[in-house]
Amino acid sequence: MNLPMLSATEAPLLLENIPALRDEVRELAAARGAVILAHNYQLPEIQDVADYVGDSLGLSQQAAAADADTIAFCGVHFMAETASILCPDKRVLIPDPDAGCSLADSITAEQLRQWKRQHPQAVVVMYVNTTAEVKAETDYCCTSANAVQVVAHIYREHGADTEILFGPDMFLGAYVEKMLGRSMHVWDGECHVHAGIKPADITAVRAAHPGADFLIHPECGCSTSVMEYVAAGDIAAEGVHMLSTGGMLAYARRAGESGADPSHPVAIVATETGMLHPLRQAAPDVEFIAANEAASCRFMKMITLPKLRDALRDDVHEVKVPAQIADRARLPIERMVAIS
Repeated sequence: MNLPMLSATEAPLLLENIPALRDEVRELAAARGAVILAHNYQLPEIQDVADYVGDSLGLSQQAAAADADTIAFCGVHFMAETASILCPDKRVLIPDPDAGCSLADSITAEQLRQWKRQHPQAVVVMYVNTTAEVKAETDYCCTSANAVQVVAHIYREHGADTEILFGPDMFLGAYVEKMLGRSMHVWDGECHVHAGIKPADITAVRAAHPGADFLIHPECGCSTSVMEYVAAGDIAAEGVHMLSTGGMLAYARRAGESGADPSHPVAIVATETGMLHPLRQAAPDVEFIAANEAASCRFMKMITLPKLRDALRDDVHEVKVPAQIADRARLPIERMVAIS
């Protein structure tokens, strides 16, 4: 009987293949003069082979600053688009063009245009987890870390009664409203990962680990619901730390340098589970526990070493934002950076 055979990219990645694939990827990157960027939620073997690991906006800024002409972007599609917007003269490759984002897909450019027609005087603020076409219809971009700061700036510059259209993450929008005490028009969108992080899950894992620090990554779209729950009082705030990527890694590095604090040998992390890998590397004596083990983005995990190898070897899956869209989409990003 003849059985169907899996291709190299479809077959499970065996442990003994990882070192050889890692060496091949690094050799191809060197030969092509490419820089490899990986998001914090990528598979560990992808993070380990990357030149830089970080959040979506930080990686795009690394892309713009890099000397390399080719960027291999290991993340989801809107992130590669952002890199293309910020460095239009560079070639941006994504190992799997089908690696999408449920949050970015929750609003289209046409939907935003219709929303704007309903509120012609409103200022539009969109999370960076959006497509280039949506960014081109936007006045200001924001991240989870600076959303409150961006909206507060708009109120200062345009007046306290300014009408704001905020999207697409309804959890982040609710958090901003609570922090500033003002209502906005908030789009009804969500990330399929962070929508699964519930107060009951948080309560259960914290009860199982009394005294553990509770780390929330504010730049992570997959933790905005948890941020909103804390602001609403649905989750006890004691021991809760809102930390950026750098802050979370700094927390781990301090613990790694000094050894785990006996009073805090455990840290619960409310974010996509891929972030646990760099934290555990930085502080192996600390037990980092996922607030929800199911908080794993299937789109992020679509990027594999064989797919990265193929993209570099064959120079395929370029992400190129057309100039007329990129020019308009760049402005709200630049405004956000200037505020931050």
